[in-house]
Amino acid sequence: MGTTTPPRTLAEALRARGDESLAGLLRARPDLLNPVPNDITQLATRAGTRASVVRALEHLDRFALQTAEALAVAPDPAPYGILLSLLTGDGLDDGEQRDDVGAAVTAALPGALATLREQALVWGEDERLRLVRTARELLAPSPQHPSPTGLGPTVAEATAGMSPGRLQEILTTAGLHATHDPVSAVAALSALFTDRTRMAELLDTAPVEALSVLDRLVWGPPYGEVTPNPTPPVKWLRDRGLLLPVSTRTVVLPREAALHLRAGRAHRVPEPAPPVVTAAAERDPQAVDRAAAGQAFTALSTVEELLKLWNGGGPAILRAGGLSVRELKRTATALDVTEPIAAFWVELAYAAGLLATDGESDERYAPTPASDEWLDLSAQHRWTHLATAWLPATRVPGLVGGQDAKGRALSALGPELDRSAAPDVRRRVLALFAELPPGTAPDPETLLRRLRWERPLRGSSPSGEGTDLRSRLALWTLNEAELLGITGRGALASQSRALLDEGENAAAARLAPLLPEPLDHVLLQADLTAVAPGPLERPLAETLSVLADVESKGGATVYRFTPGSVRRALDAGQAAADLHAFLAAHSRTPVPQPLSYLIDDVARRHGHLRIGAASAYVRCDDEAVLNEILADRRSTGLRLRRLAPTVLASQADPGSLLEALREMGYAPAAESAEGDVLITRAGARRTPPRTPPTPVPEGPPVPDDTLLGAAVRAIRAGDTAATVIRKDPAEGGPSSTTSSGSLPRTTSAETLATVQAAAMTGTAVWIGYVNAEGAASQRVIAPVRVEGGFVTAYDHTADEVRTFALHRITGVAELAEDGKG
Repeated sequence: MGTTTPPRTLAEALRARGDESLAGLLRARPDLLNPVPNDITQLATRAGTRASVVRALEHLDRFALQTAEALAVAPDPAPYGILLSLLTGDGLDDGEQRDDVGAAVTAALPGALATLREQALVWGEDERLRLVRTARELLAPSPQHPSPTGLGPTVAEATAGMSPGRLQEILTTAGLHATHDPVSAVAALSALFTDRTRMAELLDTAPVEALSVLDRLVWGPPYGEVTPNPTPPVKWLRDRGLLLPVSTRTVVLPREAALHLRAGRAHRVPEPAPPVVTAAAERDPQAVDRAAAGQAFTALSTVEELLKLWNGGGPAILRAGGLSVRELKRTATALDVTEPIAAFWVELAYAAGLLATDGESDERYAPTPASDEWLDLSAQHRWTHLATAWLPATRVPGLVGGQDAKGRALSALGPELDRSAAPDVRRRVLALFAELPPGTAPDPETLLRRLRWERPLRGSSPSGEGTDLRSRLALWTLNEAELLGITGRGALASQSRALLDEGENAAAARLAPLLPEPLDHVLLQADLTAVAPGPLERPLAETLSVLADVESKGGATVYRFTPGSVRRALDAGQAAADLHAFLAAHSRTPVPQPLSYLIDDVARRHGHLRIGAASAYVRCDDEAVLNEILADRRSTGLRLRRLAPTVLASQADPGSLLEALREMGYAPAAESAEGDVLITRAGARRTPPRTPPTPVPEGPPVPDDTLLGAAVRAIRAGDTAATVIRKDPAEGGPSSTTSSGSLPRTTSAETLATVQAAAMTGTAVWIGYVNAEGAASQRVIAPVRVEGGFVTAYDHTADEVRTFALHRITGVAELAEDGKG
């Protein structure tokens, strides 16, 4: 511990640590740094608060937690030997505790104890181990919160309110010498339960039914309900103190008796070593890489299609935020995926900053300007952008469709999907993948067991969506990693290993050779379809998606030309000649005659009708066409009337009129107020510049080495100022600031003389100082220069040179020669 005198408090134990050990504590428990403690005493106090201890316990692995739980039911303080026996047993259980488990516990216990000491959950020497009081209260048994070990209270705790007469009855029935001293009676009963020989003799006389009752209670919970007239087996146990009353209807098996029945073990099964993640299948690493690359390309295509789907303005936002169930279904249908998978793609695009809200009064989702930059990247860099957005994201698409703690439905892109544990689970799952040989797919069940061992207290969630959120996050991670192409056929791909170990550029370099090269051609067929035998170059794909509709996807994409799709291309400003030239240039087969006829026919009728604002009007040089429209019953709702031989007026708005006439089979074109045809191009709507959503942190960030070093120096300096031994100005003798607790008081002349002398001799002094805000503090300074009413000095408390106003120094005292306490 760094000192010959055993520490009496946690603060003394921390004070005896080295700087590296203190930095390790702050690194493991970064919440202790917010704000930086003034001194060691404040650090110890903060380390013992309930919130901080709970957070520290949640980050312990199974065996470290089992060690803390054993200390919670051990005497306080507990020697190392007793702690070891609680974890291994006393060896008298007829071989139930295997020797190999005991050896593993013996080998692992020093490491677990070192972890608990490093995190300031345990302090003291090996012969006097102490669990911090808050941790003992959290892990100790009570009727409301049974101990994780399943042990009940001690005999002394269970009999605290029992009458002396009742104690005498128990002693007499158990065959012990009666005593009128309650303390002696409790000690005698405890001694009986901890004596292996006498306890075995007592149980040999027990009825078989009584032993069955003990078997049900021995591993917990240790509490049971009894009737006013208990059964003979229960009465036998109660009369001998093996069951002690907690209330009129509740009894408990005392801890000492339970430990005898358990052969001294605090846990049924100690788990000193983490479970091994086993392989479910061994695959060819190259096949894994190819499968992952294929899925990565599918992921890119899906996200691109989603952006295109919402290009002109996506679905409206619910009042409570997020997508409605109807809009999610519509998106899933358009992407040809299930709704949970559609929720994943929507959330991924949102996390990557490709989708956001547009901020308009009728607020909708739409692509961001960053989506255009993303589309300009190479395929491999687009994938690394998605993967690096997925890894730290705290939003959990798997929760979509469930309910929150108040029974409200959780929607995609809604405000209640953040779970701060998600990034840690994702990275840990992928790290376990990476520990296996290339091409190895892990068994999901053993992987979940490993995660539960590493963080046994992190399963439950305050949100109320389940009792094992960490396991659910792990299963969602497995599915999402496969969808995104992080894994292929259940194993981690080499490009993903590069992403985790070397960064985005290395991953992109590994992925690039595995992605298909974009094609610059399609195959036109006589049935008005075009087949793209692979991914198309972006300009070709964009133009073709306007000119034709996607009919099927897969290894080859099939596009179908229809009158509506051709009209869409003409609306976008293309002329018939442009479309013919485009198809001739990009088809490896001759342009079929039916397709040429389709384009010419739609182009001949396109724009023959003109729609403008009256509310709306229709004009056409062919009076017969207008007569035909007026005679059509489907036009009744448009409330058309003739203004001139070639003009009809309508009370519908231009957009509705345009859509209605198209549904009637016509090919009208919208025109501006000047009479020019309006060209409509998809993708005109973009949100203002948006930043991706910020992940919700799980807790304070882990500080870097620079911050840790500065924090340790500040704490040490503050501790020096708080515990320094000084000379009393009045009596000339040494006194401690911690005993008086008040600022030094000296006259202005004495203050000036003392700091001038300290500046000349280069010694440190202790001062009281009140800053401009009126806050008082104690400081140890080494004056360097005194002039103009100011003292320039090295401030040991802040570990830097500062300037102090002389009139704000309340007093000064010299330090004692025997050190700093």
